[in-house]
Amino acid sequence: MSAPGQLLRLMYISWVLVRHRLDALILASHLFRPIRWLQYAMPWHWIPRKPQPRGVRIRLALEELGPIFVKFGQIISTRRDLLPDDIAIELTKLQDQVPPFPDDVSRKLIEEAYGESIDTLFASFETTPFASASIAQVHGAVLHNGKRVVVKVLRPTIKPVIERDIQLLYAIAAGVERHWPQGKKLRPNEVVREFEKTILDELDLMREAANASQLRRNFVDSSLIYVPEIYWEYSRQNVFVMERIHGIPISNIDELKRENINLQRLAEHGVEIFFTQVFRDSFFHADMHPGNIFVSPEGKYIAVDFGIMGSLNSSDQRYLAENFLAFFNRDYRRVAQLHIDSGWVAKGTRVEEFEAAIRTVCEPIFDKPLKEISFGQLLLRLFQVARRFDMEVQPQLVLLQKTLLNIEGLGRELYPELDLWKTAKPFLERWMAEQIGPRALIKHLKENVPLWAERLPKLPNLVYDVIEQAKAGKLRVTIEEQQLNSIKAEIRRSNRRTFAAITGTGFFLSAAIIAAMDGFSKAMLGNLPYLSWLFGGAGIAILIAAWPKDKKPNDE
Repeated sequence: MSAPGQLLRLMYISWVLVRHRLDALILASHLFRPIRWLQYAMPWHWIPRKPQPRGVRIRLALEELGPIFVKFGQIISTRRDLLPDDIAIELTKLQDQVPPFPDDVSRKLIEEAYGESIDTLFASFETTPFASASIAQVHGAVLHNGKRVVVKVLRPTIKPVIERDIQLLYAIAAGVERHWPQGKKLRPNEVVREFEKTILDELDLMREAANASQLRRNFVDSSLIYVPEIYWEYSRQNVFVMERIHGIPISNIDELKRENINLQRLAEHGVEIFFTQVFRDSFFHADMHPGNIFVSPEGKYIAVDFGIMGSLNSSDQRYLAENFLAFFNRDYRRVAQLHIDSGWVAKGTRVEEFEAAIRTVCEPIFDKPLKEISFGQLLLRLFQVARRFDMEVQPQLVLLQKTLLNIEGLGRELYPELDLWKTAKPFLERWMAEQIGPRALIKHLKENVPLWAERLPKLPNLVYDVIEQAKAGKLRVTIEEQQLNSIKAEIRRSNRRTFAAITGTGFFLSAAIIAAMDGFSKAMLGNLPYLSWLFGGAGIAILIAAWPKDKKPNDE
């Protein structure tokens, strides 16, 4: 979008806010302070009339401004503990009550996607959608085999609207970096880029169908959550068909109580589902607002709308789990050190100073009963402190932070006494135990034994070829300059240990293969077969004996 186009869009946003009697938001900003007196010139200042409630005005303004603003409203609507009740209740309507597009447009899009008429495709089709959101709307239908399904249809011409507002967000991000001293630390361009990727992914319903299929596979035998089935033969980029589910909207607390659903257990199960997705699968539903979650009569979660999914790499998983556990144990020095080690704050940060700042934030909070601690508030205060130590926003964690806040808000709405810390801590301790120690070692061995078994027979020939090439002067090695000294030293030592290293490795791999053949289901350290211990011990002894006693670079 050109600069004049961006200016026009900003003017339009301002006009929409003013038209919905939200002009105080505009005139309170730093840019408009010199003309704040204009609010006294507004017609409603001189001709008083009772306006609509503020929550209604905010919702209508967000709907008029388009899908990105609706998404913003959806996100903050889950934070009932941070918003006044009247605004929170009204914003929940953005979750699945956005005005739908016309029925004839929906029919036309479906028939164009499949190249067949509605009557040919379905035994019956509900023309009027039963849910409508910012990106798509949903119709009920019945297949010719009698299965009840939902048909999700992307809003027409939605992509140009989103791309226009994304460009505006980039312009705003550039202004934040340029004119606000703290702007670069927030990395607004990277945050917008991450948001752009996420929301554009939502425009591909084939991707959403694939997300749903993966999540269903991850929880196929779960007693906690059910994911509907995808009908791939009906999946297109702008239309897809999914099993229709029936449940109680999770926001309908009165109905849940009438069905005798245990709300405490339901809230705790929600926390467990979230941490399972993040740490076991590294694939989590990142749009868990109440409009996307239902509850079966048995008290089982049912999830829908899989357009936004998040994932973390193993390094981020590990650092997050350790950070959470350190918080639970009030080990502030460990929290500070983890932030430095992960690169979330500058490497030169003094651990003692950062630890003291974190303690100042956390100690007053931890003196409260756990049920009164808001993890969302804690995160916000920590970010404020961390900015003093040049902490940068981590774009890959934005979705996780948003989802965690949603989960806490939802859990507290179900069961105000929810202790997020107590529910999460045992799960994280189990996960950490699986990542380190004997169980993790055995799991790693089990995963790699097939690869070792495949490569081990080739190893002697490969070593022989390398040695022969070296003897003939035909060995060619490409290395980086900074690695040259260390590699030279290693080559000088290699003649002393090559044969012993190969022999020791062979013994050690043999031990691993014997353990695998004995069955890893019972392969705890005390139960490994005798030959595995014998071969493993011999291999380790040979490797230790072969290791050079002096590893100085100038050692000949």
